[in-house]
Amino acid sequence: MPDFFLWKTLVLKLIIFKTKRYNFTKEMQNENIIKGQGAQRNVINRFDRFTFEPEDEDFETVKTTFTEVFPKTIVNQVKSEDLPMEYSMNPYQGCEHGCSYCFARPTHEYWGYSAGIDFERKIMVKKNAPELLEKFFRKRGYKPQPILLSGNTDCYQPAERQFEITRKLLQVCLDYRHPVNVLTKNAMVLRDLDILKPMAEQNLVSVSLSIPTINKDLRRKMEPRTSSSKNKLKAVEILSENGIPVNVMVAPIIPGLNSDEPLSILKAIF
Repeated sequence: MPDFFLWKTLVLKLIIFKTKRYNFTKEMQNENIIKGQGAQRNVINRFDRFTFEPEDEDFETVKTTFTEVFPKTIVNQVKSEDLPMEYSMNPYQGCEHGCSYCFARPTHEYWGYSAGIDFERKIMVKKNAPELLEKFFRKRGYKPQPILLSGNTDCYQPAERQFEITRKLLQVCLDYRHPVNVLTKNAMVLRDLDILKPMAEQNLVSVSLSIPTINKDLRRKMEPRTSSSKNKLKAVEILSENGIPVNVMVAPIIPGLNSDEPLSILKAIF
């Protein structure tokens, strides 16, 4: 009996290897790259014992789905000595922006999904985040520290237009006069100027925008569904005009792709 299962496992691995090799060769020969996606295929989830990867799968027709999840907490304590913040919170898991270099992709595997296309198309939504944040603020003995919004996936990704969880979180922070730092790649942050302005007047908020490139073609490949660099720069200007502290993160810098751009980006900012 053990020999049978060993043989079966070896056959499955051989099939998967051949399928992956076929898909990789086919992908390399195909000049029609899927537009609007950072990932071009679904990679194997490292936690799956058995996997199946079809030879032909039309990822261009894959639609984004939203699943409501019910976390018990929304604020994460950041224990890394390399990071300056004490806390972070993420209203969404997975990110429609589809940045090809995103460090958060592997976290999607803990949900049973792929770090590839699943990360961009299967979004977990935390609708109860505002209530959880208010509960966190009311904890006995809690000493307010700035919270980073987001830190893992973008709080202003396209899903925010529909669910407005980030806006509700900012309103809770304003109501409790709690400091928050916003990190995003989306000019949608301007939608919430009516909340950000009174927060800035009380020195409660700062906004950081990530601009790794001002090359239009490169941006479409690196971070396909983020705001254009033109709109990001405009957002920086408008935030500054409204008295909201704003920073620009020229990152990531990838040798051979955008390593020649930092000076051009800095000139565009100033």
